[in-house]
Amino acid sequence: MITVIHYILYMILVLSVVAAALYSIRARRVADPADRGIYMSMMNLFMGIMLVSLSLVCMFLFSGSTPAVIVEAVFLVLGAFNIFSGIRSRTYYSRLKNSRTAS
Repeated sequence: MITVIHYILYMILVLSVVAAALYSIRARRVADPADRGIYMSMMNLFMGIMLVSLSLVCMFLFSGSTPAVIVEAVFLVLGAFNIFSGIRSRTYYSRLKNSRTAS
């Protein structure tokens, strides 16, 4: 059962790294600031998912030494903040884009 969880977490980790890289490339190539903000917020969201899954992989993989627990906790908190920030930014830029389109 633990190996299944490991494989699922590794797949989530790899997919989030690929998605964050793709959104980062896409955000740097687009000229519209609203689209750039949407792509950067999606990149931020996937970076948060990556950090949370990385911390969970480390929690399952390594023993509970004090430095490892501190690093895992920092990654978990930073990932949760990135997810929250990505969701908040995405709603802001989506509303901005919709208001510019409707005008």
